[in-house]
Amino acid sequence: MLHLHNAWRRKAPWIACLALVAPLHAWAAPAAGVYLEDMTSPELRDRIAAGTTTALVPIGGTEQSGPHIVLGKHNVRARVLAGRIAGRLGDAVVAPVVAYVPEGAIDPPAAHMRFAGTLSIPDAAFESVLEATALSLCRHGIRDVFFLGDHGGYQKNEERAAAKVNRSAGCRAHALAAYYDAATSTFNADLKQRGFADAEIGTHAGLADTALSLAVDPALVRPALVAAGAQGGVRAGVHGDPTRATAELGRIGVERIVDASVAAIRAARQPATDQHPNSSHRK
Repeated sequence: MLHLHNAWRRKAPWIACLALVAPLHAWAAPAAGVYLEDMTSPELRDRIAAGTTTALVPIGGTEQSGPHIVLGKHNVRARVLAGRIAGRLGDAVVAPVVAYVPEGAIDPPAAHMRFAGTLSIPDAAFESVLEATALSLCRHGIRDVFFLGDHGGYQKNEERAAAKVNRSAGCRAHALAAYYDAATSTFNADLKQRGFADAEIGTHAGLADTALSLAVDPALVRPALVAAGAQGGVRAGVHGDPTRATAELGRIGVERIVDASVAAIRAARQPATDQHPNSSHRK
């Protein structure tokens, strides 16, 4: 009996490993999502072959948003919202977020570059990244690529990059203005209907911007520093008053963005309605 006991003890580590491997193996193949970077190459290939020929390219940016919102807010929002949009479409995948975008002059620093943490690249480099990303996706069988820009400063860059892509046969790129319009004009109108004024809603790190960030991921906002952002105002990089921002208000904006984007994408995939209005708002 002692011999058997010792044999069991010698084998126990291997048996324990097997016991762990079985459940891990069962968990290793979760339900397929929409994010390209979470897929293997064959998985993406098979999806495209099955009819998933639309790709969304979420575009964020790394910039200051006062003392109360993290530098990567645009990156997180763009990824999460693109995932929601792709889920609603049912036949789209989401490319990795473009986090390096034009943010103004570096030397001497201008606009957001006056604050620590903002990263800026030249317009031409940014447009080349978008163009090459779209052409890469199309090379693998994607037919429609949509640029979803979460920041206002590069909306025209998206349009120029899309125009360059569209000179190539077999690939269509779209600068999805509906995404940003819903996040600004439409969402702002909703907030006004609820009694908030333009000065409070703001254009950057104010009520609308902060509420939208809270709705997407509360970790994007430092609650203890919201008041400091409001008090610091423009000198702190804040245009608006974030004091009364809530996730509940932000969810209104989320739904507006998803609804408008899904409708615009479905329309744009029909050649006769492939039009993209411009937007001059910035966040």
